[in-house]
Amino acid sequence: MTTKVRAVTLAIVGLTIAGRRASAQTVTDVLGFLVTNQSVSTGSVERDRAAAQATSVTISRALAANLATLPVTSSSGAFVYRFNPELGTVERATQSFGPFFTERASTAGRHQASFGLTMQQLHFTSLDGHNLRDGSLVTTANQFTDESVPFDIDQLTLNIDASVATLYGNVGITDRLDVGVAVPFVALTLDGSRVNTYRGRTFTQASGSARAVGLADLVVRTKYTVIADEATGLAALVDLRLPTGREQDLLGAGSASLKLSAIGSVEQGRLSAHANSGVSVGGLARELTYGGAVGFAASGRVSLVGELLGRWINSPGHIVPVTAAHPSLSGVETIRLTPDASTLHLVTLVPGVKWNLTDTWVLAANVSIPLTTGGLTAPFTPFVGLDYALGR
Repeated sequence: MTTKVRAVTLAIVGLTIAGRRASAQTVTDVLGFLVTNQSVSTGSVERDRAAAQATSVTISRALAANLATLPVTSSSGAFVYRFNPELGTVERATQSFGPFFTERASTAGRHQASFGLTMQQLHFTSLDGHNLRDGSLVTTANQFTDESVPFDIDQLTLNIDASVATLYGNVGITDRLDVGVAVPFVALTLDGSRVNTYRGRTFTQASGSARAVGLADLVVRTKYTVIADEATGLAALVDLRLPTGREQDLLGAGSASLKLSAIGSVEQGRLSAHANSGVSVGGLARELTYGGAVGFAASGRVSLVGELLGRWINSPGHIVPVTAAHPSLSGVETIRLTPDASTLHLVTLVPGVKWNLTDTWVLAANVSIPLTTGGLTAPFTPFVGLDYALGR
């Protein structure tokens, strides 16, 4: 039997298992089914299984990094107050309404409290620069060395969307100490299919969908201002993420994490600048974060804000095609999608505005724009929030 005849026979055998659909299962189950189910016969089941499972885990962790460990809004409310000994009362400490995700060193003030609600919509379109939605993501393929394109190929389509609503609250215990909580809720949808194309003929090999709605990992936070004067400040922040989200639906990391951050701020008149750096242990993976924000009080009611956020996650987040000789077909190479050993680095730009609607109600709106392609990315993520300060 010639090599090409044998290749045809193996491809036909593979297609006999096509057309399966995942039943109602968790998001992790459906994602694993779509990534690991294949029809291309590569002659190495063990290598196929290892590569597919590793790729599935990489996608799951990349999605969890956007949901289970999604950066939450700043613990500081829009209004910050400071006691003025000359007047014997408290007054607004800053003209701006603060950043969105970057922390500022100022605390709310003794017995001052705020709460709010934010909404984000994530529409993931790519994985490590590979388009997820147009069916072009090649997971496995066989190709003759004397041909320019594969003759047998599996391609994956994934439609992943998430809506995130976060309730948060913050209260000043003293003039230097704040405590707060952030409670995110996530609605996640995943629809996908895996298509095999053999010599121009296309077959739907597998399809599946999953829905998950629930609480993500809850964040309890404490901020303490170490140094504070009229223009500058230094503070420390402790974030504790509790494993309240369902890990199997990628709403939670599965274990608690602790984040320690240092905060520096300069606020002079209408201008303000803030810088953060932090380290997280536990949870999804060890993580280093950094960020900076610049704010400008365009008027007494409007602040313009620009932020740059960075995350380094000690977890694989890149996938690459790997080519190896077919073990039983001479002149045939097999292409497999597999993660590499590099870690995940994410950088995001966040421009936006805060508007004092009335009294102590502040409307926040921004858009997050990724500057890197690692992991799961959305071209932009709109954000809207409403903050209310009590007692003023």
